Amino acid sequence: MAYRYAVLGAGRQGTAAAYDMAKFGDSESVTLFDSDPAVAREAARRINSLLGREVARASEVDVSDADELTRVLEGIDSFLSAVPYWLNPHISKCAIRAGASMTDLGGKTSLVLEQMKMDREAAEAGVSIVPDCGQVPGLGNSLAAYAISMLDETEEIYMWDGGIAQNPRPPFNYFLTFNIAGLTNEYYGTACFLRDGEITELPTFTEDEYELIEFPEPIGTLEAFVAGGGTSTAPWTYQGKLKTYQNKTLRYRGHFKQWKTLMDCGLLEEESVELEDGTKVQPRSLLHAVLEPRLTPRPEDKDLVIVRIKGLGKKDGRRAEALVEVIDYYDEKTGFTAMERTTGWHAAIMAIFNARGIVPRGVKPVETAVPAPLFVEELRRRGIPLEEKITYL
Repeated sequence: MAYRYAVLGAGRQGTAAAYDMAKFGDSESVTLFDSDPAVAREAARRINSLLGREVARASEVDVSDADELTRVLEGIDSFLSAVPYWLNPHISKCAIRAGASMTDLGGKTSLVLEQMKMDREAAEAGVSIVPDCGQVPGLGNSLAAYAISMLDETEEIYMWDGGIAQNPRPPFNYFLTFNIAGLTNEYYGTACFLRDGEITELPTFTEDEYELIEFPEPIGTLEAFVAGGGTSTAPWTYQGKLKTYQNKTLRYRGHFKQWKTLMDCGLLEEESVELEDGTKVQPRSLLHAVLEPRLTPRPEDKDLVIVRIKGLGKKDGRRAEALVEVIDYYDEKTGFTAMERTTGWHAAIMAIFNARGIVPRGVKPVETAVPAPLFVEELRRRGIPLEEKITYL
């Protein structure tokens, strides 16, 4: 059976997802919608060139217009929302009206929980919705579910993840692999973990949670710290089943201290301040304007993505550790970055599962939307390297 897919937002991750849908999703067509038709046309041209067939097409839509968006989604089997996260509850309502199954790239847990309240409405409309896909929490939550499946009993899940440069450079030994607003959204605020079986809210960049983690050379020692949004719905999904579920962000050493200084100086605040001349400015917007040009990747910049999951529990009646790890690199053949591959392709896999009817109808958490071994099978099909190991303790 051939399916009709769509992607809202033809940027980096949206293009990567559309490519994956077209290649692996038994696709009849993949339509890329964007507010800038030139961006959509270039994304479609790139996909068709890579695949050697005319499967991707470009179109324009104003996603904020509910009637217009509902109209263009009618007849679509499954689509991805790759637009700013605050639009996703609105887009979910349009998906239900149009009868089109949906995934999105998420970005804010409170909004994902708002989408989860639409479960019954989506099920009655025959629609499947999987919010908060992407690299992490999406891929991370799917791999955490896989680690849980490797053990007979699981008590604790620890996750570390990061998208970093292969060759770090100042400032921050970091360059942007996604929108800077998404980065500061993760860095500012709080994170939700499971600690001692209870949902626990922790401030980001708290010094007590800072740690150093070792990886194979040439990566070496990375720092890990609390950032927001990395667990998504998992603390609620696993409450009463696990004692611990947590996620920390990985960066090269020195990054934590530099960004904590910016935070301590109030430069990530969203409340406007008044300058001496009476001009009002939002500190975070100013920070974006100053930093984005300095953090934009150069042509020679290549990235890598790490997702490491450690599960603790029992296997065959003995204490055991399940370790699952993905270390993915920029792909020279297609030109897709590691962040685009792990973000866009995870979302595309879930969109394909939606189209095939594998995801139950309704709004489902990413960690339980599909059986974890089935997801891993699809991930390996795409050449994403995944290592897994059971160690008896």
